[in-house]
This record gives sequence, C-alpha cells and structure tokens, in this order.
Amino acid sequence: MIMRRPKLLLADDHTMFSQGLQSLLEDEFDLVGAVGDGQALVEAASRLQPDVIVVDISMPVMNGFDAVRQLKKEGVTAKIIFLTMHADDRLLAEAFRCGGYGYVLKQSAGEELIAGIRQVLAGRKYVTPLIATEWAEDVSKRVQTQKLPLTPRQREVLQLVVEGCTMKEIATRLGISSRTAESHKYEMMEGLGVDNTAELIQYAIKLGLTSE
Repeated sequence: MIMRRPKLLLADDHTMFSQGLQSLLEDEFDLVGAVGDGQALVEAASRLQPDVIVVDISMPVMNGFDAVRQLKKEGVTAKIIFLTMHADDRLLAEAFRCGGYGYVLKQSAGEELIAGIRQVLAGRKYVTPLIATEWAEDVSKRVQTQKLPLTPRQREVLQLVVEGCTMKEIATRLGISSRTAESHKYEMMEGLGVDNTAELIQYAIKLGLTSE
C-alpha cells in the first residue's frame, strides 16, 4: 500500500528563497502550491486543502498572522508553521496565539524545517532550537530550584493558552470568569518565574506540561 504524502502549501514573498524551499521539500512532501502574499494564501488554502502550511509573517497585502486568523475563521484545519527571520518572543507568542503549531527561523531552515513539519503532523508543537535552547536552559535551572506543581485547573488553562485561546475564550470553555482565568495564568507565571506569555508557552512545550 502506497502512503499518501502530506500536502504542503508554502507562502513567502521572497521568490528565490521560496524556490529554494520548494526544491528542499518536494522530495518528502506533496507541494500543492506556493503563493507570495497573505490574501493569495487564504484563497489557495481553501481550494487546495493542504495538511501543512508554511507561512512567512511579513508578507504584502495581508501579513501571515492575519492570513492565519482568517483561515481559522474559515475552518481550515491545516497545521501552521511560521517561517520567519525574527527571533522575537513576542512574535513567537502571537504565532501560537493565532493558531500556529510551529515557529522556525529562516536562518536555520532546511533540515530543521522538515523536522518541524514532521512534528506538527504528529500533533506536537515545534519551536526552533535557536530560540528554544536559551529558554530551555533557563527553565531547567528554575525547575531545579522551584518545585511548583500545577493544579488540574492550571494545566487546563495552560493547555488553552498554548492553543492560542484568549482569556475570554478560556473562561467560556472552562466555565469560569475571565478574571479567574487571568489569575490562574499569572499565578503560573509568577510561580514559574517567567515574564510573559511567550515564555509560559515555551515552558509548557519544552517540559511537556500540555497534551500533544
């Protein structure tokens, strides 16, 4: 029995870079399309129904974040990997908040991108090691000195934060108030010694505190 290759859609406005990625990816994946702006991505994704979308953040007409938000509204179920030149924790947090499964830096694309695609296809999150390593080392030190078991409710909140839900959405899904949801989030941040949502997400992913 011949296994179907995962369908992949690429969105990047840098033509030469995009062509290089296509030649790299087409041996393992069924590259169903390549587009150069966010609006074209929205149109192509609905039509081509890819399994994975690799998307740049900075694109003309509609940026990657807005394009992915639109795709989620339209019910597109493809796993999203953001491929970007920005090693910025705020962008990383936004990438997961708007529905991303992976975050890969362009400077480390190549085999790492293929590894990231494999992980998200398996239902796991992926963050480029160039960002993750520094945080993971810091987190490991914290774990050795801080023992903070998360309550079942905190784990539920944390899982939904990683999935990109807003505090209002978390409150609705868990049947609690937005204030209570915020309280759980900031108790975790304070107890774990992290400064922002991006680090909280990274903590959860690296230590396996959320379901995959």
